[in-house]
Amino acid sequence: MSVSEWRETNLDEVLSFYNGKKRPTESGNIPVYGGNGILSYCNSYNTEGESLIIGRVGAYCGNVFYENKKCWISDNAILAKAKTNVSCKFMYYILKHTNLNDMHIGSSQPLLTQGILKGLTTTMPRFAEQKAIAATLSVLDDMIELNNQINKTLEEMAQAIFKSWFVDFEPFRDGNFEESELGLIPKGWKVGTFGEVAEITSGKRPVSKQDKETPDFYVPLVGASCIMGYVNEALYNEPIIVIGRVGTHGIVQRFNTQCWPSDNTLVIKSNHYEFAYQILKGIDYRALNRGSTQPLITQTDIKNYKIVIPDSYYLSRFEDTVKTLYKQYTVNNSESRLLERSRDMILPKLINGEIRVPVDEVM
Repeated sequence: MSVSEWRETNLDEVLSFYNGKKRPTESGNIPVYGGNGILSYCNSYNTEGESLIIGRVGAYCGNVFYENKKCWISDNAILAKAKTNVSCKFMYYILKHTNLNDMHIGSSQPLLTQGILKGLTTTMPRFAEQKAIAATLSVLDDMIELNNQINKTLEEMAQAIFKSWFVDFEPFRDGNFEESELGLIPKGWKVGTFGEVAEITSGKRPVSKQDKETPDFYVPLVGASCIMGYVNEALYNEPIIVIGRVGTHGIVQRFNTQCWPSDNTLVIKSNHYEFAYQILKGIDYRALNRGSTQPLITQTDIKNYKIVIPDSYYLSRFEDTVKTLYKQYTVNNSESRLLERSRDMILPKLINGEIRVPVDEVM
């Protein structure tokens, strides 16, 4: 079957669309999806099996997620189900490549409707080739997901060591303790401020940026919660930690290569990098918020945050122990970025027929 025989069709002919519903209040273990992925968990579901979840409103308008088990689709997302002889996973890749976030209506409050989605056109190969293309791309996504799971485990190990040593003081139970304003702490340790173990500065607004990575704009522009674009020069090229200053709070990002933290972030450098990272992961940022309509945390708030400072021996031991875990974490991240680039490079070529998948070899 040649590419010329692929048929052009509206999405309405290959997908059924449904609006999500207000999420349940009761908790459980079934994922609740919104426009930016899993929001929470409940004990009810409004879809099961292969499903596509599309961000409907706001900043996450046009995001696309694939799920293959029971879940609840909230009212800020649209559910799409594949019709007969249509691969749901193939349609996931089609929608991921369609730049749905450029097709919304509204400016102050972006909105993506079922009508917009139904009217979009795409080119469809036969069912067997749809599945073959989806399987090829899924191999790369599965490798990325495996790295994500390994990194999640590595992070949990680092957090467990930090909690054991510096919160529960388990290795020091047989030693001497003394009273402090933060409770009992091992003798010889002290209560201080985060500013004693780290340097905090604010990010800066770049001169120019682009949404997509290009050969000229390749340095990640770091926002309060994620990479929000790319710039053509680096503000930092060393190990730093980035947290939100304005807007989103509570997401702690690590970088050890070229990046440009934006002016809505705080940048943290420390000789005790891993210790500082774990401290930042444990802060209740809502308690530090100074803003009302626009959440705000200042450098001073973070500098003056009270912490238990261990003696230099255990600080060094923690750094050496956890640094080994994050060395593997960094390797996995680098591999995942290469896999993402490979996937994003071949995805458009596969779905427009420029690269053909031998169906019999994949099926």
